Amino acid sequence: MAQVLYMALPVPAKPRKAASSSSSSKPLKLPRRNRSTNISIPTVKGSGRRLLKPQKLNLEVSPHRAVSAVRLMRIELGGAFADLLNEKGKGSGENEMGYVQRTLGFRTRELSHHDLRLVTDIVGGTIRWRRYLDHLINSLCHDKDISSMEPLLLQILRIGFYEVVKLDMPPYAVVDENVELAKVALRPGAGNMVNGILRKLVALKENGTLPLPKVEGDDRAQARALATLHSHPVWMVRRWTKYLGQEEAIKLMIWNNSEPSFSLRANRASGFSRDDLVAQLNALKVPHKLSLYLDEFVRVKTGLQIVIHAGLLKKGLCSVQDESAGLVVSVVDPQPGETIVDGCAAPGGKTLYMASHLSGQGKVFAVDVNSGRLRILKETAKLHQVDGVITAIHADLRTLTDNEQLKSDKVLLDAPCSGLGVLSKRADLRWNRALKDMEELKKLQDELLDAASKLVKPGGVLVYSTCSIDPEENDDRVAAFLVRHPDFRIDPVDRYVPPDFVTSSGFFFSNPVKHSLDGSFAARLVRDS
Repeated sequence: MAQVLYMALPVPAKPRKAASSSSSSKPLKLPRRNRSTNISIPTVKGSGRRLLKPQKLNLEVSPHRAVSAVRLMRIELGGAFADLLNEKGKGSGENEMGYVQRTLGFRTRELSHHDLRLVTDIVGGTIRWRRYLDHLINSLCHDKDISSMEPLLLQILRIGFYEVVKLDMPPYAVVDENVELAKVALRPGAGNMVNGILRKLVALKENGTLPLPKVEGDDRAQARALATLHSHPVWMVRRWTKYLGQEEAIKLMIWNNSEPSFSLRANRASGFSRDDLVAQLNALKVPHKLSLYLDEFVRVKTGLQIVIHAGLLKKGLCSVQDESAGLVVSVVDPQPGETIVDGCAAPGGKTLYMASHLSGQGKVFAVDVNSGRLRILKETAKLHQVDGVITAIHADLRTLTDNEQLKSDKVLLDAPCSGLGVLSKRADLRWNRALKDMEELKKLQDELLDAASKLVKPGGVLVYSTCSIDPEENDDRVAAFLVRHPDFRIDPVDRYVPPDFVTSSGFFFSNPVKHSLDGSFAARLVRDS
């Protein structure tokens, strides 16, 4: 262990105070009674060597719980996305332990691959089930309001509750190790509190008497109960019950709380076929199924980390892309020789897939307001060998309406939206959306649609898409657009996607529950000549 720390440990930061809504937070410290080791790490700077401050290595704290607690702190307090953190954390145990060192003031033993998988599971699951877990914590903390609880203490409790209630981990291990984490990262009193609350939870679970609400009363009361039982915001439950009915709303929430599956797209532009991808997955012993709808796609339920570690993505041989996104590209139907504008292109999944259909002939103008993400798109385009047909434009689409050079055969507007169709993959997104956001998003979608329409040549095609399942962001936006732009008409998508995805209005729609894909929408609109 000392050698591992010697090789990779960064220059340490001073232990920080635990973030808290109270100004009386105590500095994080390591109690003397814990078995820890001070390790001096020499580093080279220029031509001289210097001795860094001793590092605290605690061998009793569970590494996956320490890392999970710190990740959850970063997500909730720092605004980082859970899927981004999970992606960066894959295979990067030393990097994760660096965050623990800087946040908690000590390190644990080295993370194994099994530990990293547990971190991904616990972080994603704890975020998904946050409302449910907080209800249980509140019920067992009769004299405390968890809204004023120290953030780190709350995360430790959430982890423990999730492990007991949803992962069915051995109760003694959950209690002992979360207590140890609380004592080391906070203070002995915090550990005692965690011990008492977790033991109450274990007893209630074993007796089958968890304090959960019943779905009864008026519509509002039922929505609140369902929101707690299935861990979603109340406004989402009420909205889905309105549009889908209660039974379908419950099915949707169950889907959102399930472990997500992923799809891989073979990059045909680099000469890598789906057969080649299947051969690689077989060699890696990664379970997979062929897509029922798209020739380049393969579904992967488990083993994505193995694919990433094998370097298939870094080599540009394939990419992670949901089939629903691929079907939106099918609605665009890109053909060699065409010019296409992708109005909100980054991070670029659809851009790259459209470019691969052009066979080196034509042009895709990738427009986005985010320069950083656009830079990543350009780098990925080069890796995927489609950079010759992609031109990146850093701009707000709404400022390009008078640009005659961008008038194109087809325009894809994959608009900013609520993301209500991708909540199974974006576990944190449900807590980062509010009902008031919907009105702002609809206004933005209308403005972008108006701008995108001006870049369509006469006789050309405008495809409007979202990753939302909300009719107000989808059908309603198209209907309002057609009133403002009578020179456009609906082109039914039944020629481009399987009939099971075609709505009565002629739009594409993937239903997460029905199709086991991300929720997605696309309308194909033709401009009269």
